[in-house]
Amino acid sequence: MTDTARNRTDTTGTLDEALERIHLSGPERDGWLSNHAPMAVEALVRRGQARTAHRWLDNYRDRLEDMPASTAPVTGQNWPEALGDLSRVADWTLFFERETADHPWPTVLAEWWPRLLPGIAGGATHGVIRVGHSVRTLLAGEETTPRLRELAHALGYWAARYQPLPTLECLAPAPDAAAALDRVPRIADQDGGMLERLGRLTGFPDWPGQAPAGPEAARAALGELVRAATHRYATHGHGSPIMLVHAATAPNAVLHTLPALPDTLWVPSLHAAWAASAAVTSAYGPREALPVAEHLAAPQDAEELFVRAAAHGDDHTIKFTDTALDVGDAAALTAAGRAIELNTPAW
Repeated sequence: MTDTARNRTDTTGTLDEALERIHLSGPERDGWLSNHAPMAVEALVRRGQARTAHRWLDNYRDRLEDMPASTAPVTGQNWPEALGDLSRVADWTLFFERETADHPWPTVLAEWWPRLLPGIAGGATHGVIRVGHSVRTLLAGEETTPRLRELAHALGYWAARYQPLPTLECLAPAPDAAAALDRVPRIADQDGGMLERLGRLTGFPDWPGQAPAGPEAARAALGELVRAATHRYATHGHGSPIMLVHAATAPNAVLHTLPALPDTLWVPSLHAAWAASAAVTSAYGPREALPVAEHLAAPQDAEELFVRAAAHGDDHTIKFTDTALDVGDAAALTAAGRAIELNTPAW
């Protein structure tokens, strides 16, 4: 048995131990930057790098801060007043820990997903991304206590960072996801943080246009969006190498979550994912594309590419490479190679 195969057959303990360490910390640091540890560790374990997960976390722990203190309980009656209030993140986390202890986690997810979906851009989309990684783990294996707690932490963070987009103009329709991303207008002033930039959004192309003909069509369109955003990073990622990964990883997190949701929620999930991807593209996209370097355009080995991303260590690069491997085609692997080159190694 190869090392990679052995890693893939014995991962539950590694992931659960890592999550228990992570749950001692809060979801952000330095007032805004998201805690990427649960997302990166989940990707490392899933992609055969379980043996590196704790070492990666050891190197990352200086970036973690304690969970803020609880202030007042969130309940089934007062939750609207706590929505989007980061000072209530511990209250939200405790609320979802109670909910997932008292009810099956898919029931909790199905109830709260449509409530949180309008605020998908909150926390620079990291709330929904963290939920997507958590749900992928729960769907793939045992529902252990650390994995259920991770879903509570993820939902709590999303609720605390909930941020609706402004009212936007519906621009001319685009024939496909790639064209729609190409036609997203850049905001006039690409300065400041994500929150400031979201307030400058004006409108997005009408995509996918006519409402999808059912849940499966919505899932197919969402897969098309993930593929287009991943491919686009190869030529546009230089505009903001860290932030532009989210144009792909946010809709991919939604795609991971669909199987756990009632299919009546798949069409609104597609629309929210498009809004998130378009918002990141508008807020951080460059004026011009750059050609792909010849060495990146050469055939890439998917497994070796993820080994390189893990060794690189940057959390965004790991997550984007994970998404590129989900897409799986040559253009996606090229984009992952570009992310490895553009982003600063973690160590």
